[in-house]
Amino acid sequence: MRSTRLYLPQPLKTGTTISLDSAVVHYVRNVLRLKQYAPLVVFNGKGGEFSAKIQNLTRKSAVISVAEWIDREIESPIKIDLGLGISRGERMNFALQKAVELGVNRICPIISTRTVVQLKGKRKKIKHIHWEKIVHNSGEQCGRNYLPIVASPEQLCDWILNKNGLKLFFDPDSDKTLQDFDRPQRHIFILSGPEGGFTDMEQSQAKAAGFLAIRLGPRILRAETAVLAAVAAIQTLWGDLGGCPE
Repeated sequence: MRSTRLYLPQPLKTGTTISLDSAVVHYVRNVLRLKQYAPLVVFNGKGGEFSAKIQNLTRKSAVISVAEWIDREIESPIKIDLGLGISRGERMNFALQKAVELGVNRICPIISTRTVVQLKGKRKKIKHIHWEKIVHNSGEQCGRNYLPIVASPEQLCDWILNKNGLKLFFDPDSDKTLQDFDRPQRHIFILSGPEGGFTDMEQSQAKAAGFLAIRLGPRILRAETAVLAAVAAIQTLWGDLGGCPE
């Protein structure tokens, strides 16, 4: 039986005990319905994980004991940075979840001309915290021990600058596909548009910054589908879906 995994954003060390905060206590007790002495796996997103056990559990508190260090990693050999056009609600959540599962290393929400979600003042901070939580939860589920960084939202014109590696964005009219490129030696940067796509000016800005347009087959894909199809294809060609290349 697979043990429950918990992300704990703090230093972890064999032989120590940790008191869980109220939100995690609620999750452990009322969502996972774990009992005292239940086994766990805990990680902090910095690599590796620890076996653990719920040492004490009450209605409002929980203490876990941290046991053996487990040197287990499942990171892809390909480093992927994703500039993700901000979509509404569940579409954005879905794209974030699946990007984590597919091995993306860094995610930056992108604000562009056709972005419909307004992020100003306090709302911007609240959204960012929400997106980080989705990434943490997805990491718990999929088994990753290095969690992607979720950067603060940036304007498209700022994010596309100073990127060294293979730089791609989606254009259904392009005559290039992923198979036209050799396996990259450095990072891959993927720029994915919002629900309404990029404007002609934004596409020109991306090209001027060295981004190359690619198409993803003959069909028009939704924004959240396109980015996941691209990451899956990259991991299949050059990463660890179906086996790692030499």
